[in-house]
Amino acid sequence: MNLSQFFTVLRVRYKIALITLILTVLTTGVVTYLLPKSYKATSTVIINYKGADPVTGVAMPSQLMPAYMATQVNIISSMNVAKKVIATLQLAESPAVQQNFQEATGGQGDINIWLGDLLLKKLDVKPSRESSLIDISFDGTNPQFAAAIANAFSNAYMQTSIELKVDPSKKAAQYFTNQISELRGNLEKAQQKLSDYQQDKGIISVDERLDVERARLNELSSQLVMAQSQTMEAQSRERNASGASAYESPDVASSPIVQNLKTEIARAESKFAEISQKFERNHPMYQGAKAEIENLKQELNTQVRAVSGNVASNSRILKQRENDIRAALAAQRSKVLELNLDRDALAVLTREVENAQRAYDIGTQRFTETNIEGQSNQSDIALLNPAVAPLKPSSPNLILNLAAAVVLGTLLGLGFALLVELIDRRVRTTNDLFDVTQAPVLGELVKDRSRRWLPVISNKKSFKQLRA
Repeated sequence: MNLSQFFTVLRVRYKIALITLILTVLTTGVVTYLLPKSYKATSTVIINYKGADPVTGVAMPSQLMPAYMATQVNIISSMNVAKKVIATLQLAESPAVQQNFQEATGGQGDINIWLGDLLLKKLDVKPSRESSLIDISFDGTNPQFAAAIANAFSNAYMQTSIELKVDPSKKAAQYFTNQISELRGNLEKAQQKLSDYQQDKGIISVDERLDVERARLNELSSQLVMAQSQTMEAQSRERNASGASAYESPDVASSPIVQNLKTEIARAESKFAEISQKFERNHPMYQGAKAEIENLKQELNTQVRAVSGNVASNSRILKQRENDIRAALAAQRSKVLELNLDRDALAVLTREVENAQRAYDIGTQRFTETNIEGQSNQSDIALLNPAVAPLKPSSPNLILNLAAAVVLGTLLGLGFALLVELIDRRVRTTNDLFDVTQAPVLGELVKDRSRRWLPVISNKKSFKQLRA
């Protein structure tokens, strides 16, 4: 069927289409008039997400806004908020509601959950696409009841938002309360341990004491080096002053007594030489001079041995002094090492006290913050436009329903007209005749203005072929 055939059928069957359209519009109007009226009340809340949170002081990143708004919509549509609305308006205590609950469920289940499901089915939450506004709408047969429910959902949502922020802070504050007691105990134990260690070791200022002991250690090291040098020198002098070379020892040579004895021996020997030339060996003068020389030599040997003994004694004294300094140096080194250990142990205990103090301070600070957050009743959500009782019903919409009925009736009328035409098929155009007979159409009769039928050749080519 082409377009001309369609319009031909529509021109012939227009009554069917018109009747269908009229019936559809009338039926829609009657049904719309008979349907119960529904009133839609809307309250608007605003979320201040761009500023800092009034409780935690943390700013929200802008990229989290879509997810945040979707979360807020889910919170508003939650059973938790619905139960708060029911409790605020005391809906579950209404005898009519209780009777409906008994008829619907037979008294099984929770009336709050049953009533919450009914409220949420009629609740419509729509966030704005380009702003931080959320519309909370409720449909009801009573305009005052619809407005009360919408406002109750807004207030319950703001209360729930505060609870969702405050409850974790309250739990955290309770947790920090227990932790602070433990941290305080750890701090007291660390301080007591440090104090006991200082008392046991007699430590007042380990750094100053360590500096003094180190200075003494350095002084003993210098004394040991000097004592070693003196001991080496004394041992060398002792070796020179012992044995056959004792007379060549500088200590022996520098002794005044030895020098005097050597002078006396030289004088006695000179005298003995003169006497030996004058007297014989048995002469008393000869014997006396010889005895004097021997006495002087014995005295010289005695003095040399005495000087050598003094040198050896001095060497032993210096050696003993070196050993004493070495022992004192070793003891001082051990003392310094012990002080180093004490200082390290004291530093460890001091760090433990500092760490315990730092942990206690941080815990106290977090407890103060969470305690303040837990006691806050501020929210970043505010009621912008409270719901008011609507004056006109939101549904059924007569104009919208009639417009839809016109469109639907038109489509149904066209459909019925085509259906009747298909059931009662007739020849209305030359194309229909050609489709039925498969023969060329030479002409047709048409009415003129005087309502006379006149022949008209519609296919000249076929007519010429027929004449030939």
